[in-house]
Amino acid sequence: MIKESLHYAKILLFGEYGIIEDSMGLSIPYTFYKGNFDFTNFPNEFQQNSNKSLIEYHSHLVKLKQLGELPCSLDLDAMQNDLAAGMYFDSTIPQGFGVGSSGALVAAVYFKYTQSRIEADAIMDQDNLPLLKATLAKLESYFHGKSSGLDPLICYLNLPILIKGQGDLDAVGLPVENSEGKGAIFLMNSGAPGKTQNMVSIFLNRLKEEGFRNMVRTELKKQNDACVQSFLKGEPKQLLQNVKGLSKLLLDNFKPMIPDHFQELWQRGLETNAYYLKLCGSGGGGFVLGFTKDIAVAQSMLQGHTLQVIYKI
Repeated sequence: MIKESLHYAKILLFGEYGIIEDSMGLSIPYTFYKGNFDFTNFPNEFQQNSNKSLIEYHSHLVKLKQLGELPCSLDLDAMQNDLAAGMYFDSTIPQGFGVGSSGALVAAVYFKYTQSRIEADAIMDQDNLPLLKATLAKLESYFHGKSSGLDPLICYLNLPILIKGQGDLDAVGLPVENSEGKGAIFLMNSGAPGKTQNMVSIFLNRLKEEGFRNMVRTELKKQNDACVQSFLKGEPKQLLQNVKGLSKLLLDNFKPMIPDHFQELWQRGLETNAYYLKLCGSGGGGFVLGFTKDIAVAQSMLQGHTLQVIYKI
């Protein structure tokens, strides 16, 4: 039962911003970070703050129910009783780093309190996937103002999800990791959390410019979709070539989303071909994703930064 109640982080490997304009996307679970509900009678500061935040979230859900806008049958009385008994969300997932902290919390609420939940093993019924995504989007919108529902969906299912565009989703298998290889996909900490709402607002405002909008719908979509396809096909050389193109396009067009002190590192990777960086989620802080054909070389080039390998290629 304990294993079932754990909800893992997620990483959007490809698709940041592009999925808003129907590019492909690929999101994978990341089991290094996780969260689950727990109880305490003697809370520390973290546990107190978590309990307080959950009480505020519970109030939001009660209002949704009163308005007839709650998207599923949550047992809010049981949740209230648990909160009074000292429940908190025991999570190692860093907040504001693009790896699904609110997604895991929403997945946990859905799993624990929904009275007629869609079970993970029934999700391959294609009618269930969009319904579950829409339900979780409504539950997560409290945290971001607007949610696609994708983060809590990944955290709930603990499966890689391919976004094919136009809201079409599918669970997919990932290529076998090359455990003996030197190539890797890694996370690098920018040192500060990002503000998802702020970054998305900047992007949506820029979409009003015809030139930027055309770039997103053509060049960004082309580069992003090529990355997804080469990754899923298990073609590391082609993947790195495609990621280089995506990395350059992001540096040229998404500077507000790239932390200032990372822009030089970003450029250096493109010039040396030792590694390539891209956004992890909305950017502005949090984690940055890196791709390299030789993790040892990348680490030596990025001294002072810890590279957290998430996948060997």
